[in-house]
Amino acid sequence: MTDDTQAPAVPPATPPAPGPAPDPQPGPQPGPAPGPQLGPQLGPPPPWLQRWEIAAVLAVSLGASALYALLSFIGSLTAKQSLSHQTANLNGSLAPGRPLLDLFSQLLNLTLSLAPVFLVFYLLARAGERPSSIGVDAREPGRDLARGTVLAAVIGGAGLGLYLIAFHTGVELNVVAESLPDIWWRFPVLLLSAAQNAISEEVIMIGYLLSRLDRLGVRPGRAIVLSAVIRGSYHLYQGAGAFLGNAVMGLIFGYLYRRWGRVMPLIIAHFLIDAVTFVGYALLAGHVSWLPRP
Repeated sequence: MTDDTQAPAVPPATPPAPGPAPDPQPGPQPGPAPGPQLGPQLGPPPPWLQRWEIAAVLAVSLGASALYALLSFIGSLTAKQSLSHQTANLNGSLAPGRPLLDLFSQLLNLTLSLAPVFLVFYLLARAGERPSSIGVDAREPGRDLARGTVLAAVIGGAGLGLYLIAFHTGVELNVVAESLPDIWWRFPVLLLSAAQNAISEEVIMIGYLLSRLDRLGVRPGRAIVLSAVIRGSYHLYQGAGAFLGNAVMGLIFGYLYRRWGRVMPLIIAHFLIDAVTFVGYALLAGHVSWLPRP
């Protein structure tokens, strides 16, 4: 027996009436896929934090050297010997009698001494700046080399004369530019030492410090004087003449940085001054009468 009951007919669907779309139903809505999101762009830190940054950079670099140099100078002044009978050694052996260990110690010391420079470059990057913002790049190699060479000749010659005068008047220690063993790596290490000094001092004391003081609204002249005084201070272990000579050098370098906007010529000049000093001393000490004996 069959069931003859029929299902009711389904009316055909009618298109929706024109009008505004209905409001979305409440509930969780689809969003962007989970993952790391970029935060809002940060502006310059407040002045008090910028001061802390400067203090921290100096505390782990040349500011700390200035305090040690001041303490060393006080010790030299209170010693029984006169200053001209005391010695300041700039590049000495780190493992006497063990040349290979000495070499690796020298290289490690030079490498770690550049750590504050990497810190400065990191802080510049955090602020959205590149090393080129302080003129550390290779955009003007010819001009940088020419400027650096002329500057080295002028300041290097004047600095040597000032040192000899200060030494013979008794306000300067006998500065021994190097006392490394006479071995094959002696001169390469001296050149690397000159490069490390030049890069560290000019990047930190000129490019970084002056740019940060600008942000704090310090007058350019006062900023240059502050930088020059700190530069002179970390050379005090050599005597009062070294303080004065390097402070004057800092004033000149600061003024030229304001004019050129570049640290590279200053790095080149500083490297040439130190390289000639270190290598020249190694070749001439004990062979010419006008240079104090080690």
